[in-house]
Amino acid sequence: MPLFLFVLVPIVEMWILIEVGSQIGALPTIALVVLTATVGLSLLKRQGLATLLSARRKMDHGAIPASELVNGVMIAVGGALLLTPGFVTDTLGFLLLIPQTRHWLLFRLIDRYRDKIIIEGDYRRVDEEKF
Repeated sequence: MPLFLFVLVPIVEMWILIEVGSQIGALPTIALVVLTATVGLSLLKRQGLATLLSARRKMDHGAIPASELVNGVMIAVGGALLLTPGFVTDTLGFLLLIPQTRHWLLFRLIDRYRDKIIIEGDYRRVDEEKF
């Protein structure tokens, strides 16, 4: 399946770029691709910094920034998609940079893999008097 997508996505991207280019011209199409990459990089920077600060705040309070780490991965994938020329990858990249879309996707992933996540560990009781 990944190999199929690796071949299919560039073909679809080229087809859409050719269609858009035939409708509005080559230079406006190139300008649109550059514009989406520029706007995407700006969003990537803003969302990435916000996620980094949120993770830092959680770590300062002794919490594990698990959702921030997943958000960070989604933001990085979205940024990579935005840097890839094409309208389909730009659309997917922008969707991953929108916080509401990321949260929706995160909850979908949690629901799908909830029964497959196993956390094992040991514990030791420490009485409060010894502190």
